[in-house]
Amino acid sequence: MDQERALLNHFLAALAYRTQKALRGAPETFADFQVGNNTRTPHELIWHMTGVLGYARTFFTGGTWRPEKEAKLIDDVKRFHDLLEDLGRIFLSDAPMNGITAKQMLHGPLADAMTHVGQIAMLRRLAGAPIAPENFIRADIQSNNLSENQPSPAAPDPGWKPDLPPATPGKGLSDDW
Repeated sequence: MDQERALLNHFLAALAYRTQKALRGAPETFADFQVGNNTRTPHELIWHMTGVLGYARTFFTGGTWRPEKEAKLIDDVKRFHDLLEDLGRIFLSDAPMNGITAKQMLHGPLADAMTHVGQIAMLRRLAGAPIAPENFIRADIQSNNLSENQPSPAAPDPGWKPDLPPATPGKGLSDDW
């Protein structure tokens, strides 16, 4: 297997991990939380991320990908992870990339999807349900796990409290950072 494609697959695993971290334990009302006019809700962000990754898959399979929004966030999350798993299988195969390089795949649709995970995490804080920070270097991200079933944080920040503002950059990280 090509090392670049193995790295793309690992990026998908990081995307799966961070997506589940941003969604795990969210209040039921979070799916439709909106911060203003013409901004995407968390549900719409997951739907959009699925569209972006489906577009990435078309470089291998051809055709177009325009998914309809599911009625429930949980259904869009399942479809998102199903698509991650399918794209991961394709990345690990010898399927031609049809006019796109691994670098373009990374800085295009994959980076776009990761940006939206950050937006979901920020919306959690704005919705009054922030997620605990962690040292992602220590995260248990497994390249063969693109499913919804992601492990809990391996190195959460020990002194984090949801009612306090975010820590100064670098503070709260483990001593071996």
